[in-house]
Amino acid sequence: MILCVDDEIEILNSLKKQLKKAFGDTYLYEIAESAEEALELIEELQEEEATNILVIVSDWLMPSMKGDELLIRIHTRFPNIVKVMLTGQADEMAIERAKTQANLHCCLQKPWSTKELVATIESGLGKK
Repeated sequence: MILCVDDEIEILNSLKKQLKKAFGDTYLYEIAESAEEALELIEELQEEEATNILVIVSDWLMPSMKGDELLIRIHTRFPNIVKVMLTGQADEMAIERAKTQANLHCCLQKPWSTKELVATIESGLGKK
């Protein structure tokens, strides 16, 4: 499964559409409009055990919890999930923190290209 986290629904819908077009039925796709919603969703999915989250694509600038903090929290419990940050305004310190503390696979800049997004996810999954 690929989980996309962003506080803008238009971005989430665009990501989901691009990923479905690129990967089809290979993966399930979930979206969350906040870091809190993403954490709740991850908890629910882990309880079911049937669903394995492979990739998280998260925005950086979100209300209440920034993307780097979210990815670090996820990494402490689920280190094998591939983490990608998608942002138009993350500061270098936040990106560096996510790299060192959350094993950030890649940071993509908004606006992103579908080709770049797909290649990033493919390279992240190829490392497993």
